[in-house]
Amino acid sequence: DVQCQVRARIPTMEGGEMHLFLYKNNKDTKEHMAIVYGDDIRSSSLDKTWENETIMNRVVRGAYYGRLEEIITDETQYTQLNAKQWARLAQQQAIAKEAWRPVSEAPLVRIHSECFTGETVHSARCDCGEQLDEAMRLMQQAGRGVIVYLRQEGRGIGLLEKLKAYNLQDLGHDTVAANLLLDHPADGRTYDIANDILKDLGLSEVRLLTNNPDKIEQLEAFGDIKVVDRKSMVPQSWSSSPPLSHTPQSTPKKELDRYLAVKVTKMRHMLDLPTSI
Repeated sequence: DVQCQVRARIPTMEGGEMHLFLYKNNKDTKEHMAIVYGDDIRSSSLDKTWENETIMNRVVRGAYYGRLEEIITDETQYTQLNAKQWARLAQQQAIAKEAWRPVSEAPLVRIHSECFTGETVHSARCDCGEQLDEAMRLMQQAGRGVIVYLRQEGRGIGLLEKLKAYNLQDLGHDTVAANLLLDHPADGRTYDIANDILKDLGLSEVRLLTNNPDKIEQLEAFGDIKVVDRKSMVPQSWSSSPPLSHTPQSTPKKELDRYLAVKVTKMRHMLDLPTSI
């Protein structure tokens, strides 16, 4: 089971916004998340009424409807809301809740595993950062969608073991062989928590952004979520014929191409290999 602990609005540098939902679960101690675009997608566990909670308690944990108004006009007001502010907040919530309608069409969904090296330090060993950015761009463009962000670093082996695998890759092993040499599976990720999060968000049908058939198979095996469409995530470097170059500048791309090719040839990823590889 999963329970959404808090939701918060996140404005983006591109001018859009999303809501970040943080989850706890009974399977591990990690804080998995959902990045949600669109006001029609809500968490059933977050929306439940907690014992003895006030309207302000619900606001603080993000279980409010609509968009919050700035009712605090005096920045020195550190006490509770006054009667007029309470009334205004209660009225705003009542109107917003009445106007809310649940999701009616299958949204874009990306099930994404944490990748410190690809997302934070911009490693050229993988395309994880690029995939996350592209999923966010597509969902912001569509106005709705969900990225389930799982804390499954290194295909489930963790950052420590992932960095060890990098050293083996520098000896010439590919990503699959490196994991196996460290006594790890080629891909140890599971998607039961992702399934539970999507259920909590009220989704039974999704349009999945993925090249990985294992994600589709695992997700549909639970019997709760139907993948009604799959959207490919073509790497930017593969979207057109890459230049045949052996200059030093091509070294990062060579490493990325090798990583991507292994996903196609050894992990069944649904991508067409460029003729230059």
